[in-house]
Amino acid sequence: MGKTVTYLEMTDPGELKPGRVVSSLSIRREEGLSALARSVQAQVGAAYGWRSSTRSDLEWQELARAHPRRQYWLIELAGETVGIAVLEPERGGVVEVRAFGLLPEYVGRGLGGHALTLALQQAWATAPLDAETVRRVWLHTNSNDHPSALRNYQSRGLRVYLTEVEE
Repeated sequence: MGKTVTYLEMTDPGELKPGRVVSSLSIRREEGLSALARSVQAQVGAAYGWRSSTRSDLEWQELARAHPRRQYWLIELAGETVGIAVLEPERGGVVEVRAFGLLPEYVGRGLGGHALTLALQQAWATAPLDAETVRRVWLHTNSNDHPSALRNYQSRGLRVYLTEVEE
């Protein structure tokens, strides 16, 4: 059986429905090729089959060259890294959330709603490539991702605009 891929979007920052605030949770920009950003993304994605969980150093370097505007944001709880959000500005005032997730030991602790809120706020604040303002933030998830991922995305105000089944 294939996996179901769900595409979601938000077309106005006012559509964001913040999650329950976790006051000690924050995000900070990290250099994309840093060992920490690569490690966190790999650990977050390992359980879900993300390609980033098995990339070599050379593949990371090639990715950085191919996507120089990609941004890596570490999610921190009281200064301790607990997850990652990866944002990529695109043409037309669009920002894609390329990856989002928490390290396995932090899943189920009530952090995901506020962490996603922070990531989406940052996506709306990201400088677009060829427009004055961001007009759309989007992402995709699939049936191999965490079972609560889709519900969290929709609870934050993202709307499904396409669903596909990949064999």
